[in-house]
Amino acid sequence: LPAELNGWPGPEHGLELAEPLRLSAQQRRDTEALRAAHHREATRLGEEIISAERELDRAFRDRSITPARLEEITQRIGRLQAALRAEHLATHIRQTALLSPEQVARYDVLRGY
Repeated sequence: LPAELNGWPGPEHGLELAEPLRLSAQQRRDTEALRAAHHREATRLGEEIISAERELDRAFRDRSITPARLEEITQRIGRLQAALRAEHLATHIRQTALLSPEQVARYDVLRGY
């Protein structure tokens, strides 16, 4: 949301608005590639978060949790959540670089910002 609401388009909506934004064929290809790469990385990170959350749950369930283990797992989860958020926001930065200033301004209007 910080990117979207402050004039940094994302690839998903960029593709949805390709016609009114008048994306060139190259911009569409680049945006599709960016969306695919982001989806792969976000999925990978999400799977790691789920795995770490399951590990935490399991450690509590089987009563093997210790303060040190709790610290290690929650720190890992925090790093993964931060990486996922950074990946998402970095994708907005990369998408904005693919557009002209006029297209970014038009995007904001089309999205109602």
